[in-house]
Amino acid sequence: MARTERQHIPVREDIADMPDWLKKKQCPNRAKFMSGKRILPKNITGKEKLADLIDETFLAYNSARLKEGCQLFAQRMLGANVTVGMSLSGALSPAGLGCSSLVPLIKAGFVDWIVSTGAILYHDMHFALNYPVRVGNFKFDDTELRNNDIVRVYDVLIGYSDCLMATDEILRSLIIQPEFQKEMGTGELHYLLGRYCAEWERKAGLKDVSILAAAYRAGVPCYTSSPGDSTIGMNVAGVELRGNKLRLNPSIDVNETTAYVLAAKRGGGKSGVVLWGGGSPKNFMLQTEPQIQEVLRIKEYGQDYFLQVTDARPDTGGLSGATPSEAVSWGKVDPDRLPDAVVCYTDTTIAMPLLTHYALSRHKPRKLKRLYDQREKMVKALTKEYFEHNKVKMVDGSEPVV
Repeated sequence: MARTERQHIPVREDIADMPDWLKKKQCPNRAKFMSGKRILPKNITGKEKLADLIDETFLAYNSARLKEGCQLFAQRMLGANVTVGMSLSGALSPAGLGCSSLVPLIKAGFVDWIVSTGAILYHDMHFALNYPVRVGNFKFDDTELRNNDIVRVYDVLIGYSDCLMATDEILRSLIIQPEFQKEMGTGELHYLLGRYCAEWERKAGLKDVSILAAAYRAGVPCYTSSPGDSTIGMNVAGVELRGNKLRLNPSIDVNETTAYVLAAKRGGGKSGVVLWGGGSPKNFMLQTEPQIQEVLRIKEYGQDYFLQVTDARPDTGGLSGATPSEAVSWGKVDPDRLPDAVVCYTDTTIAMPLLTHYALSRHKPRKLKRLYDQREKMVKALTKEYFEHNKVKMVDGSEPVV
């Protein structure tokens, strides 16, 4: 055969062309199982847009779960009637994810309320204050770093005196101000701190570098499930020894976050959660539904949308109560909404920038819900429904006033 001629190679074009032995085999559901998209992606050229790359080449294993999570978030969770809660754990702000990803999500109206570790919000203050956090190396000698007044977060370096101690000093000077001299939840604490962060940004000529500042401007309430477990909480405790009147009441946080979820459902909308990592923030966000159903005895069915990015495993207890199917047994997730639940087992520092880019490229900004401004109204509605469902009186025996 001449080299210029192409040899004809027969190709089976349809499932009807399968061999006779397979035709005779009883496979009544084969077509259903084999109805998925064929895995035959085009060659990557380097010219693709990132969102298209995710849609077209993230086809299997955890890349496929990340694609499903991006699509769930952009196509379903960002509906105008969905209230989106986001939990944050791990050292995300020192890694720059506040600047790169969380601030853009907040500004676009893609997150309505946040539960974070206190450490993430504490380190976020460095950025608002224009204190540098630098790329380092996980192989550095830690004794030498200590001798040079530097602390290490894996491969991130932070100055001890000129960043950490300086931030602490400023923080202490703030929380002894008159507006802090009362009992409050962490939502109000972080809103007040966010106002200062926004002003620090402005004075330093910075734009959109602080989670707290962005949340303050957007009316996105930020909570910490374990306020004593961070440098913010440590400084609150420290100035309490001097007679400071700031008291953090976690019950306020529980009731406010629960009220957001109930208000979303009672307003004819839906509620969804995006969980970055695990730990206490994850559980605090998910416990809103059991709080409604089990503690307040109000009829409800669980979260409508569920997206989790984690490197933990369920068999070691690291995902206790937090895989979608297991969460159903706790009332955290609506069993009828399990198709709208995705768990991607990967690193947040990889997944968050990808999801942020995907969402911003696939969905226009949403109108800000400004839940912080509606806290009192929503808690009052929650309280009213609680008393109506349970027919109880106040602890002192008096009638409730709601």
